[in-house]
Amino acid sequence: MRRFKNINYRKVATKLWADRYIYLMILPVVVYYIIFKYWPMWWLRVAFYDFKILKGFKGSDFVGLKHFIAFFKSPDFFQIIWNTIYLNILSLIFAFPAPIIFALLLNELSNSKFKRAIQTVSYLPYFLSTVVVVSMIKTFLSPSIGTLNSIIKSLGYEPIHFIGDPEYFRPIMILSGIWQGIGWNSIIYLSAISGIDTELYESAVIDGAKRYQQILYITIPGISTTIIIMLILQIGNLLSVGFEKVYLLQNAQNIRVSEVLSTYVYKMGITRSNYSFATAVGLFNGVISLILVLLANKLSKKYSEISLI
Repeated sequence: MRRFKNINYRKVATKLWADRYIYLMILPVVVYYIIFKYWPMWWLRVAFYDFKILKGFKGSDFVGLKHFIAFFKSPDFFQIIWNTIYLNILSLIFAFPAPIIFALLLNELSNSKFKRAIQTVSYLPYFLSTVVVVSMIKTFLSPSIGTLNSIIKSLGYEPIHFIGDPEYFRPIMILSGIWQGIGWNSIIYLSAISGIDTELYESAVIDGAKRYQQILYITIPGISTTIIIMLILQIGNLLSVGFEKVYLLQNAQNIRVSEVLSTYVYKMGITRSNYSFATAVGLFNGVISLILVLLANKLSKKYSEISLI
């Protein structure tokens, strides 16, 4: 309390007014987070009610952990959790290192025009809508008109229905995710690389270090903090998979491996109007994700002295 008594409120108000245009610029972001992130938290209590929209909370029965228990006892529980975690582990193994490697390779290009051209081309898929990306995937993999199946048929083999075969769902998700995000996700690593002191490279050249040695002993250690922070955030998303692409690629043939938490919540909440159950599943997802972030952050702080907080 003593600290607040020592605050010169007139000086604070003067400073706020002087920087009013800066605060005005961040106002849309603040409003966005309040409306779409913080205000919805109030509705998380729906998970503890048999919620009826027309009756509201006052007219709905409080049921405690009923919907959580129902989800845990669901015959689909373990399959959905496994599908979600497995897909994210594959993404962590293959998709996470891809932009790092791409950024390292781009950094080695000496021709600035060629480098900018490669960057531009690699960024473009990120700005395509998910619907367009899925349409491109389905056309490319079509058993009748798809380019890949045309090559397979030209080699004398039978065409493969990639989208309908559960075996190919995860590879399609991972490879298309790498293609769509590798350029955009590499920006943060390129920014980190640009912040490395150039004198380190000059000293390494004088000492006779080759290019790969400079990458191993200067570039990678120089961006290690960024890599670890991004890894922590990625681990926190182990139970979160992008809904749109999974849902659009999902069909009756691959549902066994494509049903994840996000699509399950959508079907239970929107399709079946079971809002309380869907909210309970979503809250479970959020709590586990928070625990994973805190655990990854703690381990990182313990072994590498790098953490988010």
